[in-house]
Amino acid sequence: MEPLVSIIMGSTSDLPVMEKACKWLEENEIPFEVNALSAHRTPQAVENFAKGAASRGVKVIIAAAGMAAALPGVIAASTTLPVIGVPIKGMLDGLDAMLSIIQMPPGIPVATVGVNAAQNAAILAAQIIALGNPEVARRVADHKASLGSKIEKANAELAQMSGYKFKC
Repeated sequence: MEPLVSIIMGSTSDLPVMEKACKWLEENEIPFEVNALSAHRTPQAVENFAKGAASRGVKVIIAAAGMAAALPGVIAASTTLPVIGVPIKGMLDGLDAMLSIIQMPPGIPVATVGVNAAQNAAILAAQIIALGNPEVARRVADHKASLGSKIEKANAELAQMSGYKFKC
């Protein structure tokens, strides 16, 4: 089995956030890999990874980064694959990382999700893969359809909530 999605983080301290992407991909049976590579501490390894990802079958890269948040941009500079940046909450509640990721120069795009929004990164990666993979497209459609039913169930539970004198 070859990974379709590669999840990269600057250090394993980002894993508690990025596990949400891992869990979503696992639940939706989308093969993925996870690596810790640092744009600052292991720049050659990052470049080698990015240049070789497509030849290994990877279709989308999710790159998490906090503070200076260089990792997504460095990867995007060395590959033609789509790169999704996940800003990690840190010093300035993740604003520093988000600004670093979204301010890429022309020709080096990085899609960016919200701060700590690893699950959304996984869903976006799946939506990209779904363009050429009917099975993944079906799984994404099923997931999207399930979102409404969760809210309907929650609303029904709220209607049954008791213990308030003035609740109508």
